[in-house]
Amino acid sequence: MHDFRSAVSARISEVLTTRAPFIDDAIAEAAWKEFVRPALLLSEAGKRTRALLLAAGYEAYEGPGLPVHAGTALELYQLSALAHDDIIDESDTRRGLPAIHRSYATSHRSMSMMGDSTDFGRKAGILSGDYLLSLGALEFEKAEHKDAHALTRARTIYHGMTAETAFGQYLDFRAELTAMNNDQASAIQDALLVLRHKSARYSVELPLLIGGALAGADDDDLGRLSRVGLPLGFAFQLRDDELGIFGNPEDTGKPAGGDITEGKRTVLLALTRGMATASDVALIDDSLGRELTDADVKDIQRIVKDSGAFDAHESMIDEYESAALEAAEDLPDAPILRSVMSSLKDRRH
Repeated sequence: MHDFRSAVSARISEVLTTRAPFIDDAIAEAAWKEFVRPALLLSEAGKRTRALLLAAGYEAYEGPGLPVHAGTALELYQLSALAHDDIIDESDTRRGLPAIHRSYATSHRSMSMMGDSTDFGRKAGILSGDYLLSLGALEFEKAEHKDAHALTRARTIYHGMTAETAFGQYLDFRAELTAMNNDQASAIQDALLVLRHKSARYSVELPLLIGGALAGADDDDLGRLSRVGLPLGFAFQLRDDELGIFGNPEDTGKPAGGDITEGKRTVLLALTRGMATASDVALIDDSLGRELTDADVKDIQRIVKDSGAFDAHESMIDEYESAALEAAEDLPDAPILRSVMSSLKDRRH
């Protein structure tokens, strides 16, 4: 598994540092290197989880060789999604580093360019995300596969994933600007809808399916992978939402309380608002969408714990993880999948 992760990292670096075919002179090359540098820096901090999940699906159905190109395509796509996500969420950091658009803003100032550095950073970040999306698609054309039918099926799933994630991102952004839903059950369902389309499928289920499809898995096989991947994807993102409030910024790469600052309508927020006292709900609502002090974060952490919302949220995660583990018993032996599932379960705050 370590060798595969290293091979994917090396290939990402190669893709981002090998001069693009449309660069034909030194002046253009200098600007191109400036353009790809923020993505290259951010890529070096990735854990390659999606590539590993793809490899797990590929391994389960005995695909030929190691799917390095396919894993690289997924990682390049993830960089694209992160570039756009951080602009939409106005996030300054990612993986403990400046977000891609913030790196461009810094470059704008260091080069004494005209205009507003923040505006330049956002626009350059959008273009970087588009560029990475294209690179991912090009890399997927080199994906390892059993036969032509397998590649066609996997390609369809891959491009469907990129489309669905854009829709999920829209749902997430739209939810932040929608009036708060005071019905807990309904608010949880709304949050799970966003979670499913923005992250649960693209983070876990679809990488598994792409890997399986490339290996030649049939419809029944892909169904088995889906029954593992979807609940595991829900558990993965629910855990991430906990880390957004309780996680150590040095570990998560983002500030504690970031989801509250961004006004994210998470399942954890819905549970907390449904279980906390009226005064504590008012405090939570007042915190949404604004910068938080350390004291604010501690107050929110207290409310989440004291209300019982944290324990209820943990129970939901446990249910999803149990469903994934039970479904995994129907899969062929796949050491990579076992290892990745174990690491995802251990992502505690």
